Amino acid sequence: MVALTEKTKKRLTMQTVEIAPQTTAIRSLDWDRDRFDIEFGLQNGTTYNSFLIRGEQTALVDTSHEKFRQLFLDTLKGLINPADIHYLIISHTEPDHSGLVKDFLQLAPDVTVVGSKVAIQFLENLVHRPFKRRIVKNGDRLDLGNGHELEFVIAPNLHWPDTIFTFDHKTQTLFTCDAFGMHYCSDSTFDEDLKTIEADFEYYYECLMAPNARSVLSALKRMAELDKINIIATGHGPLLQHNVDELTGRYRTWSQTQAKAETSIGLFYVSDYGYSDRLAQAVATGITKTGVGVEMVDLRGGLDLQELRELVGRCAGIVVGIPPASGAAHIQAAISTILGSVNEKQAVGIFESGGGDDEPIDPFLSQFRNLGLTPAFPGIRIKQTPTENTYKQCEEAGTDIGQLVTRDRSIKQMKSLGADLDKALGRISGGLYIITAKKGDVSSAMLASWVSQASFKPLGISIAVAKDRAIESLMQVGDKFVLNVLEEGNYQKLMKHFLKRFAPGADRFEGVRTQPAENGAPILADALAYMECEVISRMDGGDHWIVYSSVYAGRVSKPDALTAVHHRKVGNHY
Repeated sequence: MVALTEKTKKRLTMQTVEIAPQTTAIRSLDWDRDRFDIEFGLQNGTTYNSFLIRGEQTALVDTSHEKFRQLFLDTLKGLINPADIHYLIISHTEPDHSGLVKDFLQLAPDVTVVGSKVAIQFLENLVHRPFKRRIVKNGDRLDLGNGHELEFVIAPNLHWPDTIFTFDHKTQTLFTCDAFGMHYCSDSTFDEDLKTIEADFEYYYECLMAPNARSVLSALKRMAELDKINIIATGHGPLLQHNVDELTGRYRTWSQTQAKAETSIGLFYVSDYGYSDRLAQAVATGITKTGVGVEMVDLRGGLDLQELRELVGRCAGIVVGIPPASGAAHIQAAISTILGSVNEKQAVGIFESGGGDDEPIDPFLSQFRNLGLTPAFPGIRIKQTPTENTYKQCEEAGTDIGQLVTRDRSIKQMKSLGADLDKALGRISGGLYIITAKKGDVSSAMLASWVSQASFKPLGISIAVAKDRAIESLMQVGDKFVLNVLEEGNYQKLMKHFLKRFAPGADRFEGVRTQPAENGAPILADALAYMECEVISRMDGGDHWIVYSSVYAGRVSKPDALTAVHHRKVGNHY
C-alpha cells in the first residue's frame, strides 16, 4: 500500500510488504529528507521501518517518526486493530523509531511494552503515563505462538545505549533497528542491487557505527550464537536478504580495524539529556576520521566505577559532555571518578550538552588544567538549539583531539620512509588549488595539490582528500563543490590563509573575497579559474579518499596566466 501526503515538496509515503510468513514490514518512506541525526547529509532520503509479527499473539516492532503520525497510524489500522496487538517491542527509544509510542499507547492501552531496562526508563520520561512493561535481558525469549519464538539480543550503543535486537526463530529474521541500516529511500524493499546501495551503507557505518566499533563486534559475536539469519530487518533503508553475509562481513572487517587502533579516546556523556548524545556522536565521528579509537560511555548507564577508572587510565585523551547540575548521584560519582583517574599525559575536551541545566563549563576546564591535562580544543558552549554548524564544530573538535594524541606517532611515521624513496616521491609535482564546498549552512575549504584530470567523457577529475580534513564530510557522493585554480605568482596570500590551522567551527572565508557558484559553493574572487563539480564516487586510498567528480561548469578569469605549481622536497608528508 502506498499513501501520499498533500505536500509535494517533502514527499512522505507508506509501503507495506509481507517479508516472511506472518511478518509485515511497515515502511515510512521519507524521500526528500536531506539531513539526519548528527546532521550528516543525506543524498537519497531515508526510511523508518516498523514490523508486525502475527502468531497466536501479535507483536509490533517499533513505530515511526512523528512526521508520519497520521500516515503510519492509518496504515497500521488498515492491517490490524491496534487494540489487538499484545506486545510493542522497542528496539531503542531514539525519536525516529519511538516518536509514535505515546500515540500508539492511546490506541492500545493494554499492550505490553518490551525493551531493555534502560529503554523502559527512557520511555517513562517520554510518554508520561503508566504502561505495562516487560524488561528483557540477553537471551530472553517471548513465544508468540505458531512457531514465532522471539529471542532478544542486547546490543547497547548501536547506536543508542538501550538498543536490543529481536530474532524470530520461525522466519530467521533479525530485527536490528539502526545496525546494518542505511539512509537510502527507494521502493525496493530488499537489497537486490548491492552496487547501488553500498556507498550509502558504508557512509552510514562511518557516521553512526564506527565510533562504537567494539560494541559492533560484541553484537556480531552474539548474533553468531543465533540460528542462520535469513533476513536482517533494519530500521532504515532496504532490508538485507540477498547480501546478509557480505554486508555483516563488512561490518566485522571495518570494526576490527577500528577496534585495533593503537590509540583511543574516552568520550563521556549523559544520554537523553539535552542534545548530549547527538553532540557526542558528532565528536566521535571527528575522532574516528583520524584513525583513533573511541570508547563512548553513557554515564546514565551506571558503569562500574572500577571499570571506569581502568578505561580512563588507558585512554590517550578524554572528552566530557557536561552533565546536568542536578544530575543523579551515580553521574556525579562517575564525574569524580574521571577527575580522579586522569593523568597529565592526556588531552582533554569539554562540550556543553545544551540541556539548560549544564554544570558550568569553566570550572571543569580549570580542574582538568590543574591536573596537567592539555586542552585539545576550546570548550564548546551551547547557548541555543544546535545547528548544522554546531555539529560540524563538534566533528572538527573531535578531529583536533584525535590529531593531537597521534602527533608523536605521525612524526615517527614521517621519519620512517627511506631517504631516497622519500626524495623520489617528492619529485611528483602538482598544481595548487583550493577546494570550496557548502552544504546547508555549513561551508569549508582546503588547499589541495593532489588533483588530476581523470576522464574526457564525462569530463572528470580526481582529488585526494585526507580522511581527517574538515571538508571531507562535505564531499560525499552527490555533493557539489568548486575547484579553484591558483595563479602562478599570485597565490601566496590565498595559500597562506588556507594553510593556517582553524579552530573548530571557525569561518574559513573570513577576510577572503568570494562569490557564490550556481551550486552554492564559494568561488574565490582572486582565483585564476574555477570549476563546478559533483562527487560521483570515492575510493579508499589508505589515509586519503580518492574522490572522482564530474565537472559541469567553469570559467577562466585570465586566459594567458599559468597555474601555480607545487614542488615538494619530500614525499611522505605535506
